Amino acid sequence: MGDIVIATVTRLTDYGIYVKLDEFGNREALVHISEISTTWVKNIRDHAREGQKLVLKALRVSPQKGQIDLSLRRVTGREKTEKLVEWKKSKKAESMLKIAAEKLNADPGKIEEIKQKILSKYAHIFNSLEEAAESGEKTFSKIGIEPEWSSALAETAKQKIKIETARVKATIEISSTKPDGIENVKTALLNAKKTRTRDTNMEIYTVGAPKYKIEIVARDYSGAEKLLQQAVNEAINTIRSLGGTGRQLS
Repeated sequence: MGDIVIATVTRLTDYGIYVKLDEFGNREALVHISEISTTWVKNIRDHAREGQKLVLKALRVSPQKGQIDLSLRRVTGREKTEKLVEWKKSKKAESMLKIAAEKLNADPGKIEEIKQKILSKYAHIFNSLEEAAESGEKTFSKIGIEPEWSSALAETAKQKIKIETARVKATIEISSTKPDGIENVKTALLNAKKTRTRDTNMEIYTVGAPKYKIEIVARDYSGAEKLLQQAVNEAINTIRSLGGTGRQLS
């Protein structure tokens, strides 16, 4: 076991918390009082309330008894954060599928068919919608989804998903006194540009030779920082290998 699940509190007792599992047909399960907190539980109501969403860890499943035992205290902060993000994305994806279906007056059976097609290629439906917010309807047409559905899903994704980006930049100084020094500088900058990945944008421009600015736009800050450093290193290493000088200024 050990699966992390989302559940809704239905009732509180002296011996634990009863919940319904949101992702498993609202099946009932129990969080025993011993699994609520790492400290002594004086009053269960200090830890949960009816209707509250909890992130829990599955401990045991007994098919014979129809019983599922869960733990609140064994869920780490990171597990809780990651599960809530995943769950919110899942709910948002379901909502967007319904919006697209309403535009097409589609029946529930068709919605399920579309979901299965998406899940045959993507780990989560939201991932496909997030891609479509950037790439458009080809995200869905390439996996065999009909044109009208591809269009409706892409349109909905662009309306509902804001693509977050991170922008980072650095200034480098590279030069060469060799006879072909200008070409060497161009080669260094071109090599830096080659480090760009498919899902990022990179701009390299002069701020007054021998100073150049490298600017990266990526989906997340850590990825942008990593790529920026790769580009900076490539430019500096290339110019040095060609007999020039290079350094990062900022």
